[in-house]
Amino acid sequence: MSEDRWNTVLVLGGIRSGKSGFAESLISGAPSVRYVATAVGGEDDPEWQDRIEAHQRRRPQSWTTEETGADPAALIELLLQAGPDETVLVDDLGGWVAAVLNPARQPNNDEADVTALAAAVRDTAARVVLVSPEVGLSLVPVTPVGRAFADALGTTNQALAEASDAVALVVAGQTTWLKGHAAPIPPVAEAPRVASRPIAVPTPATPAPPPPPATVVAPVAAPEPEPAPVSALSGATMTLPLVASGLTEIKPGMDLPLPSADAGPDARERLAGLDLPGGGLGALGEAVEFAAATQNSVTPHAWTGVRVVVIGGRRTGGAVAGTDTADVERRIAEAELGTGLIGRLAGQAGADIAVLRTPATGAMEDGPVTGEREVEAALRDGWKLADGAADAGRDVIVLAAISAGIEAAATAVLAATTGAEPVATLPRVQVPGARFDDTAWMARCAAVRDALHRIRQEPRGAVDILRQVGGLDVAVATGLLLGAAARRIPVLVDGPLGIAAGLVARDLASQTRHWCLLPEAGTLALVRQGADVLGLTPVLQVGLDLGEGANALTVLPVVRTAVGLAAAMPVHPALLGEVGDDGLDDEPDDDVDEDLDEDLDDDGPDLPFNTAAFNTLSPRTDRGA
Repeated sequence: MSEDRWNTVLVLGGIRSGKSGFAESLISGAPSVRYVATAVGGEDDPEWQDRIEAHQRRRPQSWTTEETGADPAALIELLLQAGPDETVLVDDLGGWVAAVLNPARQPNNDEADVTALAAAVRDTAARVVLVSPEVGLSLVPVTPVGRAFADALGTTNQALAEASDAVALVVAGQTTWLKGHAAPIPPVAEAPRVASRPIAVPTPATPAPPPPPATVVAPVAAPEPEPAPVSALSGATMTLPLVASGLTEIKPGMDLPLPSADAGPDARERLAGLDLPGGGLGALGEAVEFAAATQNSVTPHAWTGVRVVVIGGRRTGGAVAGTDTADVERRIAEAELGTGLIGRLAGQAGADIAVLRTPATGAMEDGPVTGEREVEAALRDGWKLADGAADAGRDVIVLAAISAGIEAAATAVLAATTGAEPVATLPRVQVPGARFDDTAWMARCAAVRDALHRIRQEPRGAVDILRQVGGLDVAVATGLLLGAAARRIPVLVDGPLGIAAGLVARDLASQTRHWCLLPEAGTLALVRQGADVLGLTPVLQVGLDLGEGANALTVLPVVRTAVGLAAAMPVHPALLGEVGDDGLDDEPDDDVDEDLDEDLDDDGPDLPFNTAAFNTLSPRTDRGA
């Protein structure tokens, strides 16, 4: 048995229950996996082949695939020969049972095959996860072949449940442990955490520590209906227990705090005198100026407390054309476990993760995607996420999203609020293998077109946009931006969700965009055009296209390094009058100013530092004496 107390797991579930995705998440941290496919036939069935290809696209490239075919003994032999350092995923046992019942093998002692498989599971040295259909909850099949299959599969499931260390049942994507419990395999690259430092510069040669388990934040139920609800456009939309934020309601025209108007420009001006070679920090000066303004300090510190907020959303209709919803669910589950791409990048940044799933919304081409009261509850949930980050001592939030159909929703929000042309901004639909699905893209275009035509004479207020085309994930992100501004926490955004939320949030409180930083614009015209409307200048333009939140997390170490250097590096020696003057004083105190005035008036001895350097570096020079 492995160190985390499990060696074999049986995962049961019905068709499209999410059992395969959950099984894969258990072993996603393994360095390599032997994926055992048991399906036989179906070469002439396009729908069956599509199912197989969907499973294949989900598997990491480090996994190897083996097919047991029509020989049930092949799986038994594979399990017995697997070594203790191997991980095996069998998906699924329905195919194995079908091979056992193959008429070409009859007469045969089928029970002996089941017993042998259970013994192999019990005796294998490898880590094994078996996936099997649960057919016992349906009606008794009406055909003899169907009854024989159900009986044989039920017998097999019982035998393997007895032999396995843990058994899980997956229903509608939700998991219940029937026997024991199996924690996911942690990533291989595991290193102890180190204490936070003012400058967080990850060393490429050192393996990144794994992130802590995700904090799963459950949405708050919508408030009870009021006798006379007030329109979101004409008055307060809700009352919030936001004592820490100093506010009691979310409504259009909110007066939220702004970053410092002086610290940012002063920090940018100060960069010109630092002891840095060449042209200095270049475009990274944008990040230094942003950090200085949001921290109200000419020498800002590099962010050390990072909270990654992952918003998982679901849609229906043309907005999700070409989307593999099972793959979306798999990536959300990985984020909840602190694994996958977001988990790995969060670990490198020393960040924790908060995940919030939003309910599915309707098709935008058919009518409003959600209701007004649901939008209000989602805005409140987002605000509470920001409050939670502030209360936990986090000093920056990275807004991430794993949301089906967000590209179409964000395109509709951009078009509805700015008049942008959807065809020019809607991202192409890319499927695994770097292929583009133009048919799916046209379906998404049609959905956005129909939605905009439907609301052409409707009000375009913030809540109306969220209710008609934006959806609950955009509403949660909007509430997060509002709450972060209220708590004076900067937010790093990238991707369609952050841009859509920024466009909606500015109609509720224009101050929110000043608390947002776009570390990397990526490749999407939607993001670039929306950022231009919001006045957000990308810090870097690397051309990343990793998905929502991942772009920001990837360049975060570089941005933090720049902010840390701006605070730590001294003034260039050429700008100093004597050795030992480090030139790091943010602002001379009153005594220094008085001494300087006396020296100038009395024509006394030379100043102990270069006057030109003082005039260049002092944040007071543009504010008068």
